[in-house]
Amino acid sequence: MRVVYRHFPLRTIHDKAMITAEASEAAGAQGKFWEMHDWLYEHQAEWVASSNITETLISAARTLGLDAERFRRDLEEGRYRAKVEAAYAEAVALGLPGTPFLLVNGRPWPQTLNYLEYAHLEAMVKLARLAERHFPAPPPMTIDPTRRYRAILKTEKGEVVIELFADRAPVTVNNFVFLARQGWYNDITFHYVISDVVAITGDPSGTGFGGPGYTIPDEITETLTFDAPGMVGMLNAGPNTGGSQFFITMAPLPQLNGRYAIFGRVVEGLEVVRALRPRDPEADPGAPPGDRLLEVVIEER
Repeated sequence: MRVVYRHFPLRTIHDKAMITAEASEAAGAQGKFWEMHDWLYEHQAEWVASSNITETLISAARTLGLDAERFRRDLEEGRYRAKVEAAYAEAVALGLPGTPFLLVNGRPWPQTLNYLEYAHLEAMVKLARLAERHFPAPPPMTIDPTRRYRAILKTEKGEVVIELFADRAPVTVNNFVFLARQGWYNDITFHYVISDVVAITGDPSGTGFGGPGYTIPDEITETLTFDAPGMVGMLNAGPNTGGSQFFITMAPLPQLNGRYAIFGRVVEGLEVVRALRPRDPEADPGAPPGDRLLEVVIEER
């Protein structure tokens, strides 16, 4: 990670915005950009009230040990004005409404989100890194729906064995098997756990917002319901938006029927799921990571 400074002089509000921005660049040409940056912020009341801003800045340059005459020439000739104006034009083109403002990989981050919280900044970085692992499209069909598949979830609390419904949810099972064999589920966490209700995993970023880079259609059937504990469903953010996150129920949850595709059920190790440490990132964004899912092993019979 690196910090990149870009000027955004609000000239219609601050009459000295341009020249102070130019002053920081003139100081930067002598290797002291951040020293001038810090001086400007620490002495803002002084230079805002100055009747001769150029002389005030030159005096500051001397204080910082700069070549004052070179600094004066740079200001008087407007040597760095084009650079400051270009930065301003870039900000306007991006639609920046003001400062402070955050860009993530060149894209404005919505101001409606409290992005100044550390937990949210951390989540942004994790999601940006997860994008490097995205797949270009859903996997081709490689499973045989007439065969039996089991998934063994190896967690730090023990093993959970899931019977996969390849015959009734072939697309979802195929997707799950593909991701498991690609190592997508290796060494991740159960990022959301409500005791005796549900446990959610499948997001390597651990943020609850990560996915494989594609979506799959829902496979919802009336013959599979959440009317018993141990059902395994594909999480989604709305119809036909499943990806990699899945959940395991620890109680009957009939309110989920018709909303999420069921693609398996726990046949061994439900007590392991019940033993997972509770975690609610919405209530406590800074909570420690959840219990780890070490590996998912697929058995085919």
